[in-house]
Amino acid sequence: MSFWHTLPQPIFGLAPMDGVTDAAFRCMVARHGKPDVQYTEFVNVDELCRGISASWGQVRYVEAERPVLAQIYGANPETFYQATQIICALGFDGVDINMGCPAKSIAARGCGAGLIKNPPQARAIIRAVQDGVRDWAAGQALMPDGLHPHARRRLEQALQEAPSGAQCPRSAIPVSVKTRLGYDTVVIEDWLTCLLDEHPEVITVHGRTLKQMYRDQADWQAIGRAATLGRETTTLILGNGDIQTMPEAVERVRATQVHGVLIGRSAMGNPWLFLAKEWARSQCALATEAGPPPAVSAYERFCVALEHVRYFEALNDGRPFVTLRKYLGWYCRGFPGATEARAALFKTTNAAEVAEVFATYGPEQIPQSN
Repeated sequence: MSFWHTLPQPIFGLAPMDGVTDAAFRCMVARHGKPDVQYTEFVNVDELCRGISASWGQVRYVEAERPVLAQIYGANPETFYQATQIICALGFDGVDINMGCPAKSIAARGCGAGLIKNPPQARAIIRAVQDGVRDWAAGQALMPDGLHPHARRRLEQALQEAPSGAQCPRSAIPVSVKTRLGYDTVVIEDWLTCLLDEHPEVITVHGRTLKQMYRDQADWQAIGRAATLGRETTTLILGNGDIQTMPEAVERVRATQVHGVLIGRSAMGNPWLFLAKEWARSQCALATEAGPPPAVSAYERFCVALEHVRYFEALNDGRPFVTLRKYLGWYCRGFPGATEARAALFKTTNAAEVAEVFATYGPEQIPQSN
């Protein structure tokens, strides 16, 4: 039995988001919110197998994140097979196949949501990932001899630095899929049936088509129809799209009977969102329990934002500080002077300058050192 079937239901997880759920962000969410499950940003299987630095940076994680899944995307089943073995070697708790990214540059290459138009290829990719997991667990994998030299060197280095779970005996990890309602029209019944035939452990359904991108409202009625199909199988169905609060998540679960939800944008600058997951589960069960956790103070926001900055700098993965500024902006909300503080943060270049801004705008003294 995989970890998915040991999680309390409904499941409340952090959705994978390109350009957002990097190692530093996920670490903060794990420390201060602890969702039931977390995902990396989606990682290109070809780049991972070639040892490209940026892709290997995307598959860094810490023990606090568990259970943590690596999300991968591409178009070639053979490369998916090898990338899956890398994911297994790194000690991830699961591997998730992205069949939902709507970006034109991705879909046009037959990746992400582009696979919705090519069901045979989508099924071949699921089977390749399942084979990669199975062969790895059986000790029949081609790694590391079959790896590109750059990827082999990065794997050796990563295993030296990896969390302890990566050193455990080989075991089969669950395979899941994240997708959309369709390409340009809603075809969730036919599309989901195709995916269910390959028996992934979990399918997460985002409530829009590729054509919609992130416009319009997520169609939770269609997600509900997907959940109904899933209930006839052993595959768990999760919903995703436009959930702003935990009370809203409760409403969606009750209305659709999904096994859980993944929450993305509402967690940006708000890792504490997931502290309400036990309250939400009690509400879904119509049980009586204490209310959700109290609101987070501006002081705590500043402290965690500064912790985020310092952890980002400690990772020292070559990314410029400017990539962190958007995260700082997300933390700055809900207190007097938030607009001014946000403007000042967008000019910072290191943790010391961030601490100075918080000391200026904070209601209490913010820690100036680690």
